[in-house]
Amino acid sequence: MAQTAKDLGINVNTLHTWISKYSRPKTSDKAVRTDEHLYDELKRLKKEVARLTEERDLLKKAAAYFARETRPTAWMQEVEH
Repeated sequence: MAQTAKDLGINVNTLHTWISKYSRPKTSDKAVRTDEHLYDELKRLKKEVARLTEERDLLKKAAAYFARETRPTAWMQEVEH
């Protein structure tokens, strides 16, 4: 460590401070909880996407059905003119 600090032209204490400040923490419980939280969030979002896709498809079918139902028939067109 001392040689690295010397090569960089900085004090050893400065190098220690930088390493402490900017290095990733070793495996900790907090990291595990964060990963678990992200997994749970991903699972929830996938379920929501599936549900919303289902709803969208149902609404598309309903819109197509009602569009066919509301098309003016020949006798309605004659009445309008």
